[in-house]
Amino acid sequence: MDPTFFLYLGAWLKVLGVLCLPLFAVPLVVVAFPGLIDRFAKRMIAFLDALSGGALNLAIASALILVLAQLAVVILRYAFGLSFTWLSEIVIYAFAAMFMLGSAAALRDDAHVRVDILRPHFGEAGRNWIELVGTYLFLFPICLRLITNGEQGLTRSWSLLEGSRESDGLPILFLFKTLVPVFAVLLMTAGLSVALKAALRLTGKLPPAATPIEGETGGGHDGV
Repeated sequence: MDPTFFLYLGAWLKVLGVLCLPLFAVPLVVVAFPGLIDRFAKRMIAFLDALSGGALNLAIASALILVLAQLAVVILRYAFGLSFTWLSEIVIYAFAAMFMLGSAAALRDDAHVRVDILRPHFGEAGRNWIELVGTYLFLFPICLRLITNGEQGLTRSWSLLEGSRESDGLPILFLFKTLVPVFAVLLMTAGLSVALKAALRLTGKLPPAATPIEGETGGGHDGV
């Protein structure tokens, strides 16, 4: 396939990304000008959370494929002495898809493992500021780095429709590599939702979030 097509596609995706950049300033506007765009912010949260939910459904489907494929690998290998590279690659790809597509929903629902010690001891406002500032200082830059770092390699992979290096492997390695930028984009959308919720809580437009200190044992989906 002509690599020029993917260069044009990449250029248009960059333009789309630039056009979406102002949306990442919405949480800051919500904090700076309370009440100005609160309704728009809540609609954004609903859309972004629905996007994470859709990715979660795909992650669940990947988990099911992973279990079935791994079961098939074990039965064929130990019961019949057979081994297929394409089946083993299905296990690898399904595991990667489960993790990368489900991470955004985990971030949305506060289900990621936290290692911070001080955050639970801050007040409600302090915790929300940590969520807001941490999202901008750490999450967004890392995700942008993931998107831009492998751009050339991904373009080459798509132009070649790169497949497995094994003769009996799957011809979809280019799709597997695409999971990395998709993972980063999904995390950015989930992070934007987290930042919006924190901003709305700081202005009193959303109820306080439950914390482990207050008796919360697991993350939950905030209603808007």
